[in-house]
Amino acid sequence: MSGSNQSIHPFHLAFPVRELEEARHFYGHVLGCSEGRCSPGKWCDFNFYGHQIVAHVAPEECGCSATSDVDNHKVPARHFGIVLPMDEWQALADRLKGLGIDFVIEPYIRFAGEVGEQATMFFLDPSDNAIEIKAFKNIDTLFAK
Repeated sequence: MSGSNQSIHPFHLAFPVRELEEARHFYGHVLGCSEGRCSPGKWCDFNFYGHQIVAHVAPEECGCSATSDVDNHKVPARHFGIVLPMDEWQALADRLKGLGIDFVIEPYIRFAGEVGEQATMFFLDPSDNAIEIKAFKNIDTLFAK
């Protein structure tokens, strides 16, 4: 698929969680996602920056230990996230640090001075789902080679 990043359609992502109330607290209070439809004890929708993510109770599916080497870091191979403007990324990084979030990869600038220079950070939700939040120095290099 190709097209301008100015008209992105919302994506839908379903993921497993161990416990729904724990997920509701993390996605609602820590990340600031508003809640959509929920089925008590089974699943809950969240508005993740305009995208629909759905936490499904499936404790046996939680956790992922596979990593990939990227810029001298062990990046969780299975993760999801969002690309924010740089000022929003920095504000969120500062907020998460203030909340005492344990980062898998502390906020830093990846590929400094190269095409695709970006700010990134990785952390886990309470069910060990890896989340990456990033921002590009120049958003036009999002898919640059």
